[in-house]
Amino acid sequence: MKAKLITVHPSDNVAVALIDLYQGDRIVVNEKEIIILNDIKAKHKVALVDLNEGDQIFMYGVLVGKATSLIPKGGSLTTKNVQHQASVTTGKTETVNWTPPDISKWKDRTFMGYHREDGQVGTNNVWLFFPLVFCENRNIEILKDVFETELSFHKTYKQRQLLRNLIGGKSDSPIEQTEENAIFENVEVKFITHQGGCGGIRQDALSLSKLLAGYVNNPNVAGATVLSLGCQNLQVDIFKNSLKAINSEVKKPILIYEQQQMGTIDDMLNTIIKDAFVEIKKANDIQRKPAPLSKLKLGLECGGSDGFSGISANPALGYASDILAALGGSPILSEFPELCGVEQELVNRCVDDDKAEKFLGLMRAYEDAAEASGSGFDMNPSPGNIKDGLITDAMKSAGAAKKGGTSPIQDILDYGEYVTKPGLNLVCTPGNDVESTTAMVGSGANIVVFTTGLGTPTGNPIAPVIKLSSNSELARKMPDIIDVDSGPVIRGEKSIEEMGEELLEYIIDVASGTIKAKADLNNQNDFIPWKRGVSL
Repeated sequence: MKAKLITVHPSDNVAVALIDLYQGDRIVVNEKEIIILNDIKAKHKVALVDLNEGDQIFMYGVLVGKATSLIPKGGSLTTKNVQHQASVTTGKTETVNWTPPDISKWKDRTFMGYHREDGQVGTNNVWLFFPLVFCENRNIEILKDVFETELSFHKTYKQRQLLRNLIGGKSDSPIEQTEENAIFENVEVKFITHQGGCGGIRQDALSLSKLLAGYVNNPNVAGATVLSLGCQNLQVDIFKNSLKAINSEVKKPILIYEQQQMGTIDDMLNTIIKDAFVEIKKANDIQRKPAPLSKLKLGLECGGSDGFSGISANPALGYASDILAALGGSPILSEFPELCGVEQELVNRCVDDDKAEKFLGLMRAYEDAAEASGSGFDMNPSPGNIKDGLITDAMKSAGAAKKGGTSPIQDILDYGEYVTKPGLNLVCTPGNDVESTTAMVGSGANIVVFTTGLGTPTGNPIAPVIKLSSNSELARKMPDIIDVDSGPVIRGEKSIEEMGEELLEYIIDVASGTIKAKADLNNQNDFIPWKRGVSL
């Protein structure tokens, strides 16, 4: 018989509804009968015991909230009777002994990647255009239009044909998708714009500089064209120093142009187009070659999460992450506001006290800044999260942290720092989907898996972003953005381990270029730097 309720950890006093439940339903969970007291939608939580006002609520084995009024056994948890609460962590309380998964079937596997002179291996081969300051965004957009149109890197959207039909009075005419062959087969040209580089505090300019330097150093990038105005906070020298701090011997071609030194816009753009075209042709000569899976740096992201994310998609990704860590690869966990409440587990997994202290220091500083602005981590869940069962930040965090599996945490990095160590790395980023994905790629992620329960189109300019749905309903409803469906876990058709291995196979195919992630097919190139300071 298909399960209707599930507990995640033996110490949990609430369970997750796997299907819609109705008042009067009698359900056996953990060999005990529960009578459902009110209609409860799938993904929401049911009390397994009487919870009196002030009682603590546990899920995933951690504290995720407290009851603000009586919640009788069989009753539903809501924002009206539950309040966020998380445990306090001050340091390591134990050292976790990790038993890695069996990697015998993976240890000799390879992916087909682009090898760089510094030993990194890319899953994409991108020539990247970007500005150091927002004043150059228009010039980047002009270059984008020129290169994408003439090199035919992207298909013509159906919506353009629809508009043409409407203009011509042919509203009933069929809409055809047209696509031209790209001139170059082995290189893509991508473009980044942003709203930073000047007008804010100097620290924000430096932070942006580190992020952009990380993108240039990312193995998915073959080379870059950089536009500067000249008078902005983020000076060319600052960018060069940031790049040198990450990699003192960058061998990639980097073309830098400063508008205030070059005269007219036409003269500058003509020079840029000529110079960039020469380098793009050279980049097209780079071919994919076999590389060990240890060369993968895997960004672990979630967004549009639902009540199933923490019991299907996230733990499946966590298992794939553990396999990769055991192979010497580098999984990357971020979204610090969504680690609130699971700090003790993460601290205990840190390989030494210094890493644990750095993690707690970054978490405290971040939360203090959020509270100083009149907010806090407890306000993290979005309306969509709450509607689908994630009613406290700690509840959301406990599920989100499952993406990081169970392996030891080898390094703790602040925003803009670059991943250099094999094994699981934690990078301080916001919980915002795009800001977090942007940051992990800037820290070296050459591929990203993005779990979602509600659906999101997020992609990245240089790294493939694979979407893993927590439920099959979403996969059926939005097949154009979902790559892999973990719904079989909810239905009991696959184990977490089976789903994780299936996901890893898909990651290898995308990393090798044999499958294109849906976000790339949709030309979804999201890029949002984290602005930590105020505008001046």
